[in-house]
Amino acid sequence: MFRPAALLMFLALTSPALLVGCGGGGSSDQPELGKVSGTVTMDGQPLSNVTVTFVPQSGAPSFGVTDESGKYELTYSGSEKGAAIGEHKVSITTPTEGPPEPGYKDPVPTKYNENTTLTATVVAGDNPSIDFALDSK
Repeated sequence: MFRPAALLMFLALTSPALLVGCGGGGSSDQPELGKVSGTVTMDGQPLSNVTVTFVPQSGAPSFGVTDESGKYELTYSGSEKGAAIGEHKVSITTPTEGPPEPGYKDPVPTKYNENTTLTATVVAGDNPSIDFALDSK
């Protein structure tokens, strides 16, 4: 059984090590992130199971996949939610299993992926919903 003095000594010696080990967060080269979510629709209908990619002017992109109601939330890496602060090119694509077959045509028009014209600005903290209303024509 620990005596009170021995317990205090144990805590005094181990607490700093525990605090250093618990200093989570992203890596030191991770940029400041803003939380991003929104909705994707095409011709007024929710667009499910598409990948939304935010590509900053420099650094790593962020990704999200829409659910059945067209809602997405971006992930920067691992469990880090959000996207780098600043301007982004945005692409929306239909994921495929493996490389696409020759002649494959994404149901999402190329103006939203290969030749995207979509952009978005991410600010620090929680961003207002960033929605995309796509047109299939």
